[in-house]
Amino acid sequence: MKTRTVILTTFGVLTAGMLGIVAFRTEPVPVDIAMAERGPMQVTVNVEGKTRIAEIYDVAAPIRGVARRSPVRVGDAVKAGETVVATINPAASDPLDPRSRVQAEAAIREAEAGLQMSRSNLRQTQEELSLAESEYRRAQQLVDRGVASLTRLENAEQTLGVRQAAHEAALSNLEMAKGALDRARAALIEPGDDAINIEDCCLQIMAPVDGRVLEIEMISERPVAAGARLLSIGQPEELEIVADVLSNDAVRLEVGDQAIVERWGGPGTLEARLSEIEPSAYTKVSALGIEEQRVDVVFDLVSPKEKRPSLGHGYAVNLRVVEWENDDVLQIPLSALFRQGEDWAVFVIEGNAARLRLVTIGRTNSFSAEVLDGLSANSEVLVHPSERIEDGTPVVRRSAD
Repeated sequence: MKTRTVILTTFGVLTAGMLGIVAFRTEPVPVDIAMAERGPMQVTVNVEGKTRIAEIYDVAAPIRGVARRSPVRVGDAVKAGETVVATINPAASDPLDPRSRVQAEAAIREAEAGLQMSRSNLRQTQEELSLAESEYRRAQQLVDRGVASLTRLENAEQTLGVRQAAHEAALSNLEMAKGALDRARAALIEPGDDAINIEDCCLQIMAPVDGRVLEIEMISERPVAAGARLLSIGQPEELEIVADVLSNDAVRLEVGDQAIVERWGGPGTLEARLSEIEPSAYTKVSALGIEEQRVDVVFDLVSPKEKRPSLGHGYAVNLRVVEWENDDVLQIPLSALFRQGEDWAVFVIEGNAARLRLVTIGRTNSFSAEVLDGLSANSEVLVHPSERIEDGTPVVRRSAD
């Protein structure tokens, strides 16, 4: 009986011990695992851009007037110096108010008086010139017969020259007076006078370059001021891309950088190359209401026109500008990294446990990070480690389902 009691007691102690071990044993934590691998890596700056024709020519009205209905439409092909792209009738004169009319009429009377005076001066100079010519001929005859001295002939010649100059000046004054009278009369021309409503008085504007009409300011007939924009012309095949980039990103780019054009509407991607970075930035308010300093960056499309036949002016595109790339880089997913004080760290798999490992990180992109020290190729690292993971925590690979 005593022996049976001892056996039962021993069995109870062993059973309690086993239950305690089971109760306090740590279950492995399911984790996602990725491999540190060597391969190509790119660091890009992702921006949104818009296509535009490299050279756009705006056609403007050279005079004030009435632009007739446009002879061309958007998309029409035009030839430099041959295709009429706009027709303008010169503007009629403005109506005169009473004061301006009185001043214009007074100016006409003044001009008429000046013209009459010029005509009188011309007749006077003609008479004086005729007398000087007669005196010169008479003096020359007397000198030839030896009756008069050479001094008299020289005086007559000088007088003749003075009278000829006075006559030429009188002719010029007469023309000036006629011009002043015409100008004064022009000020009295009223709108609708037959003098300005002539069908063939209009100005035809020719296309400045070969290309296609991109935009017309207004199709219908309308009044226009001198310098008003009428239409624009360009070559749709000669496209470039302009993107507004954050100034912090723009300083990392250089002319000649390669860019990959995505989400442009067609199949695959297109190639572009950075051709210009604007020298000054500007302030732009983002969709969240934040003021940002942005810089316009221009890209040349490298892909041939055959690969982008439907791409036109003003189309939205997305670009990945290659800031740096290398064909052989040890890299891990960016989601495996976390901060350990001032350093970067990861959890690596050793056996069936997670081990904390400090690493040195180089360049990063949206998905991966370059590992400079702390890991070797084919090392297994935890992705998105949770707060349950510590150094030495047992782990198990999460099942695919």
